[in-house]
Order: sequence, then C-alpha cells, then structure tokens
Amino acid sequence: MTLDPLAIVTAFGLIFLAELPDKTMFASLAMGTRMRPLYVWFGTSTAFLVHVALAVGAGSLIGLLPTMAVKLVSAALFAFGAFALLRNGGDDDEDEAGSKTVTGFWPVYGTAFMAVFISEWGDLTQITTANLAATNGWLPTAMGSAAALMSVSALALLVGRFIAKRVPLKTVQRIGGICMAALAVWTLIEAFAG
Repeated sequence: MTLDPLAIVTAFGLIFLAELPDKTMFASLAMGTRMRPLYVWFGTSTAFLVHVALAVGAGSLIGLLPTMAVKLVSAALFAFGAFALLRNGGDDDEDEAGSKTVTGFWPVYGTAFMAVFISEWGDLTQITTANLAATNGWLPTAMGSAAALMSVSALALLVGRFIAKRVPLKTVQRIGGICMAALAVWTLIEAFAG
C-alpha cells in the first residue's frame, strides 16, 4: 500500500470543511468554556479516532446503524448539557469564584468522549470517511480524516478559551446552554425528519 499525500490532503480538506459547521464543533466549544480544554480535546480526539477507525474499517455498514436511536440519545445528551450549563450559569447572585469548573482529567475526558462518540454515529463526516476509504485507501483517509477532526476540535476549544477570558463566565455559560439546547432540538428534528 502506498501512502498517497494527495489522498491525505483530500480527506483532511473534505472532513475539515464538513465538520466546521457540525454540532460536535459547537459542543466542543461549549465544553471548553466550562472544562479544561486540553482534557476536552483528549476526550474528543479519542472519540474521533474511534469513529475514524470504525468508518474506514466498516465502510458501508455504518449506514445500517439505528439512526433514530442514536439521534435520540445524542439529543438527550445535548439537553442534559444545556440543563447543566443553564442551571449553573443562571444565578446572578453567585460570584464567579463560586462557579465550579470541572477539572479532573477522567470526568472531563469521559464527558467529552461520550458526547462526541454518541453524536458522531452516522454523521456526514463518518460516512464521508467511509466513502473516501473505499476509493482512496484506508490509511491516507484515516490520517487525513483524524487530523481534520482533531483540528476542528482544537480550533473550537481555542475559540472557547478566548471567549471565556473576555466575557463573564455566567454569560458564556448561558450562551453555551442555549447553544446546547438548540443542538438538542436540531438533533431531535434530524431524528424525526430522517
């Protein structure tokens, strides 16, 4: 097997552009304002690596997964995230020093991993990765796709950290909660429209 640089670049470009407006990018951004960004990135990256491996390994079998159930679980996770952010961000009397940030590696890693792992099933990027692997080879596709997904997550976390330093935490939490609630509704609509 040859390692075609053009196949790597093609996979990176297509997956990066497909993931930019995706709900997992916004979930990463929201988690990065409340949790340690590096820990979130490790969790999201691991989930992306698992999905890339599944996509290139299973190919067209991904389309056979029960889409409705996956989307309902994903919507529930986004709704829970919205509840947690809005509940913690809604109290104006509490000072910002009293707001707790989740800092332990395993809780943050587990939350980020599960949020991405569940919401990415049957996603456009996973299907695109499977299709690219079938035509361009599994190794260059896996390399390009994984690099693209991890880059988008890192970009979202950097933007989230930038915002968190310039905007009061309560405002960021409220906006993040509203975004997570919107993602829950969007995912429910996708579940019942498809």
